[in-house]
Amino acid sequence: MITTYPAPPIPLAEHEPMARHTSWRAGGPARYYAEVQSADEARALAAWAGAAGLELIWVGGGTNLLVRDAGFPGLVARYRAQAWQIAEQGEMATLRAEAGAPMAGTARRMGAMGWAGLEWAEGVPGTVGGAVFGNAGCYGGDIAGLLERVEMLVGDVVEEWPAERMAYGYRSSALKGAAAPASGAPPLILAASLRLRRGDPAELAAAMAGIAAQRKGKTPVGSSCGSVFQNPPGQSAGQLIERAGLKGRRIGGAEISQRHANYIVNLGGASGEDILGLIATAHEAVRSQFGVDLELEVRVI
Repeated sequence: MITTYPAPPIPLAEHEPMARHTSWRAGGPARYYAEVQSADEARALAAWAGAAGLELIWVGGGTNLLVRDAGFPGLVARYRAQAWQIAEQGEMATLRAEAGAPMAGTARRMGAMGWAGLEWAEGVPGTVGGAVFGNAGCYGGDIAGLLERVEMLVGDVVEEWPAERMAYGYRSSALKGAAAPASGAPPLILAASLRLRRGDPAELAAAMAGIAAQRKGKTPVGSSCGSVFQNPPGQSAGQLIERAGLKGRRIGGAEISQRHANYIVNLGGASGEDILGLIATAHEAVRSQFGVDLELEVRVI
């Protein structure tokens, strides 16, 4: 039996390999894949998916994502809008950045303009929307410390959420891990407003150069998603995995990095199952040896 759907409002790719759209460069295909440029396009696409009876998942830059090898039978859509504006108020400013803007590029641009607060995001992969979704942070800073409000598409209505409604915790938010809606599309982050302060461009550039050097010294070469597991309170996930003797452990084309054990690297040709196998191995070894139940920082669909 052939299933027919109403015509989509924007071009779609069919049976799109999600390895092309994730930093791990692994994983199966999406039945449909789309990139949207505005809230209006997102609203129309969500309505189409609902009419077609397809589950819709919104994604950011694919830096914290793994699609299982069997693929996803619905629609995966990325929000691409990247416009930004900054409103100055004396020594402070509010940056409004659309969700598709690159996080690291935004940090560099603000630093060059003399606005401080985002130095920690130098080198952070992914988008502003992804960072807001998961409360990205490192080197003493995070989104929760800067966020004023979020513009969200909820159903077909654009809502403005104050920072408090995001219920931020360590690498968590009210959106991350929330149950999928029984019907309709999940909420979509459209833009975020961040509070910055005035700084010296030369000092900010030096601070970001230092962070970039530190990051380069720790980051393994190859395709990865960054940290696989969240750090348990007062502990380092990478150190626990290293103490469990798993540095360099391989399954297929995937390896627990020999430089940083909380990274799993695609050495070339790794499947999603190879990566999931190493995730399960690390989780079980740390749980059995140290009694610590590591939590994933990445999203698996």
